[in-house]
Amino acid sequence: MTQNFTIYEASVDDEDVLGEIHVESWKAAYAPFFAPEFFAEALQQRRTQWHDRIAKSEDTIMLAALERQPLVLSFFGSSPDRPGVAQIFSFFGHPAAWGTGIASALMTATLRRLCQDGCNQVRLWTLRDTPQSRRFYAKNGFTESGAVRGYDFGDGNLVDQVEYELALTELQGGSSNRQAERKLRHATEALAGDWRE
Repeated sequence: MTQNFTIYEASVDDEDVLGEIHVESWKAAYAPFFAPEFFAEALQQRRTQWHDRIAKSEDTIMLAALERQPLVLSFFGSSPDRPGVAQIFSFFGHPAAWGTGIASALMTATLRRLCQDGCNQVRLWTLRDTPQSRRFYAKNGFTESGAVRGYDFGDGNLVDQVEYELALTELQGGSSNRQAERKLRHATEALAGDWRE
């Protein structure tokens, strides 16, 4: 059955829903990594930080909705420390979206957009100890680069992150890479419903 997914670029009207998706995703996946007091403050910050990000318009924020309800966000742009490489800074899904396929549809749209923008490689960081997110990125064609870092979210404690990367040239045609071919086929099927950019 084809789901009724809608994918679009976020605007000022979406600031609150971006914060809601971010907060609900964090509640489900990140709570074990932080003290409760800090976590409550971190959630409030993530609920409101999207107002500034939308206002700056420096990078791209896309949303995916299921039956008109936005449930997944993708925030991406140029890597701040690797010229010519794109970076997905945030990719969060509301728990209500888990298992629906909408996150994969948004990842496909994100990669398609990066290809259209002329990017050849994309990277991202995710927490080492979140197996669900790591499985998701691997399923969508990313591989571990081997880089690991400790990241301070603001409480003075370092949380381990691992880097994932994907060569977008595999998705731009002319590749015999079977994984890339399956990804493009999946994109066509996943986005057969309602689609807008």
